[in-house]
Amino acid sequence: MKPSAWLMTPLLFVVPTPVPAEAPSVDKPPYPQTRTVDHVDVLHGQSVPDPYRWLEDDVRVSDEVADWVKSQQAFTDSYLENLPGLEAVKERLTELWNFERYGPPRRVGDRYLYSKNDGLQNQAVLYITDAYDADGQVLIDPNTWSNDGTVALAGTSASEDGRFLAYQKSEAGSDWRTIYVMNLDDKSTLPDELKWVKFTSVTWDKPGEGFYYKRYPEPAEGEEFQSAALNPAIYYHKLGEPQAEDRLVFRIPEHPDWSLGVSRTFDGKYLLATARHGTDWQNHLYYRPAAETEAEFRPLVDNFDHLFAPIGSDGATLYLLTDYQAPRRRVVAMDINEPALDKLVEVIPQSDAALEDVSHVGGKLIASYLQDVASVVKVYSVDGELERTVELPGLGSAGGFGGKPNQTETFYTYSSYDHPPSTYRYDIASGESRLVRQPKVDFNPADYQVSRVFYESKDGVRIPMFLAHKKGIQLDGQNPTLLYGYGGFSISVTPGFSVSRLEWMEQGGVLAVANLRGGGEYGEDWHLAGKLDKKQNVFDDFIAAAEWLIEHKYASPQTLGIQGRSNGGLLVGAVMTQRPELFGACLPGVGVMDMLRFHQFTAGQFWRSEYGSADEPDQFETLLAYSPYHNIEPGTAYPPTLISTADTDDRVVPMHSFKFGARMQAAQAGDAPILMHIESRAGHGAGTPTTKLIEQAADDIAFLLYHLRPDDSP
Repeated sequence: MKPSAWLMTPLLFVVPTPVPAEAPSVDKPPYPQTRTVDHVDVLHGQSVPDPYRWLEDDVRVSDEVADWVKSQQAFTDSYLENLPGLEAVKERLTELWNFERYGPPRRVGDRYLYSKNDGLQNQAVLYITDAYDADGQVLIDPNTWSNDGTVALAGTSASEDGRFLAYQKSEAGSDWRTIYVMNLDDKSTLPDELKWVKFTSVTWDKPGEGFYYKRYPEPAEGEEFQSAALNPAIYYHKLGEPQAEDRLVFRIPEHPDWSLGVSRTFDGKYLLATARHGTDWQNHLYYRPAAETEAEFRPLVDNFDHLFAPIGSDGATLYLLTDYQAPRRRVVAMDINEPALDKLVEVIPQSDAALEDVSHVGGKLIASYLQDVASVVKVYSVDGELERTVELPGLGSAGGFGGKPNQTETFYTYSSYDHPPSTYRYDIASGESRLVRQPKVDFNPADYQVSRVFYESKDGVRIPMFLAHKKGIQLDGQNPTLLYGYGGFSISVTPGFSVSRLEWMEQGGVLAVANLRGGGEYGEDWHLAGKLDKKQNVFDDFIAAAEWLIEHKYASPQTLGIQGRSNGGLLVGAVMTQRPELFGACLPGVGVMDMLRFHQFTAGQFWRSEYGSADEPDQFETLLAYSPYHNIEPGTAYPPTLISTADTDDRVVPMHSFKFGARMQAAQAGDAPILMHIESRAGHGAGTPTTKLIEQAADDIAFLLYHLRPDDSP
């Protein structure tokens, strides 16, 4: 079970390349004018001023907001373009980015699909081939869909017989998708076109005559990218019929804020539906005989106390991944005819490692664990007997292992901070892993060191952190160091490779990644320790990581930068307002900055399960205490800050960054710049074209290293 598409995820991690420490060649102009309003909300008897409320208006609707965005971006451009070394950094990033990147193959009927980016293509291309290790033919090339590369392939699902492929398009990074269908035999596109779709997978019926999907009501004109995501419904689409004829399959109208999903058992006998309240994993579970199109779904689990994620089936027996009586998760078997919790049969017991995912492939259960944030993969029989452990190259992350119960092979990728993402074929009968493809990146892994350390947070809890850098660095407190974190939504931040991280280490920089509470690295208890009224634990964990790096002479406050995106952007915003003296530069990206109003926009209503809601008195006090926007203090010297957002982000709407940045600029007492990098025709991160990624990375790198230089630099 993977996080749903609408979960906020860490989507981009850029790290800096040292550049000469010379001042920009032009004087810094004054910040653009930002008007204020006398708006005050009275919440639970407390007056809360919101002087930048007008910046909540959609940039596509409000000319005033659009003009303000242009002035802010022009101001930022005038600063960044004069930073020393910017063009050299961009050239080097372009060189490093230019390597072939493959996605793992997946079996579709008698053929295989895989994705490939030649290096500098804006979007990866989907290929089809007769052999998993052979070069294929182009099936879908999203680079032909737009001149600027901002229309992306956002998901695919093939019918079981391999005849048809449903694929989703996303434009300008939006969460909205349009579903199309391709005939894989002749590569023709069918007339089917489904709109007002988001946060959905596509589940084909057994014969391949149609599929199930989730859609939302068409929003009012002008509200497409800001209105709350409410009233989802599951529909069945029969190939060749117009969307207006699609059959309603499942909805829960009395709970318009619940999120729904649908799947089916491999034998085609049952449809399974899930309902989730917010972004928590815990779910309701329902079933219905697939052939009984008029039958109602019957509940198997009817509360949100625990996770029950379908893995596979054997007749009326369902295999489920659950945290019921197992916060680090286990696998159980449930009889559809006797679904009571006291009738569950344990298949794979809870272990001391967090069970992240389980797949039912080749008649086996392949279980992926995190052991102190590094991947461990084990293969079990469906009776729960441990058969083997998959040998992995080192301390890193393995993902994939998808497929069907009747297939004899599966594929996975492995990567780490010093290991590019390599693709392997795993033979289920023999247990043999075979390297299929490995990127050719111009570096020597032996020159670098990846280690895992543990430090104590404010309350004494032991927190893991990965460190990656070139061998032989001096621990003198003068290393430019970038600390990254996320800490939320039960999402685990695991070791991974990127060329920008490589270049950072290549130039002598230290990369630190702290695995904060709120994530899923140690199971549900770890998550619960960093959500709702315990959210401050996440910020304390991050601050303690910074203090550890300083104490152990990796960095000093002047050479320590911090970065996070989405929920990690909130993290950076919170800690920089709580401890501004601790950091030399800050990069909050696409962050949730107004914790009193996030739930009123797009996907924000889902996040109430993680953050709480200002509508509730007790939760209001907690949110106000750390909300970055509301905790900016006038007259404070804040660190140099580059705030990143996108004008068409409809996940974390850009008003969060707009309001935070405007208030920071007004409050700043020091001479450190507060800049806003506002990308156009881009969303929350998914589907961002390569050209934009390189430009964003180069801007961040030049900004960070100019401000993170040691005091005694030449």
